[in-house]
Amino acid sequence: MTDYPTNVWTSDLYDLGEGVRAARLTRTEGSQLVAGVWELDPGASVVYHLHHGTEEYLLVLRGRLTLRTPDGERKLTDGDVVHFPKGRDGAHGTRNDGDAVVRYLVAAHHGTPEVIEYPETGFVVVGAKTPSFDGSPLELRFHAADAVDDAERSG
Repeated sequence: MTDYPTNVWTSDLYDLGEGVRAARLTRTEGSQLVAGVWELDPGASVVYHLHHGTEEYLLVLRGRLTLRTPDGERKLTDGDVVHFPKGRDGAHGTRNDGDAVVRYLVAAHHGTPEVIEYPETGFVVVGAKTPSFDGSPLELRFHAADAVDDAERSG
């Protein structure tokens, strides 16, 4: 089992680039309940997306965070909590419009299989915790426009 941090104030965050850092928090092997800590530098953002197999909760630990959902944008601050259900209603993206680093926690129930959709780019990620036919982990990334439609498959 990987040794994940056990404290939301850990400084052991991984640099994901473009002013975004994150770390998974400790979890029980095989559990679908997971959490991670995220930090956004001023001007940094996490792209707008939605999950088809995962619902999430976001808790702002420190700072002012701009949250984008299908209902528009709103400002969140220390202690604010937001739920993102599965599917279109749970679409979300975050952005730091302030002058200080923002830190927040995301807790989630990861279903399997999972499909993550990025509506503005047309990018889709598909994954499953069960092994694929050849025994390897199933994780596919593609643009929705590259998908084969039913007419092409049957013809």
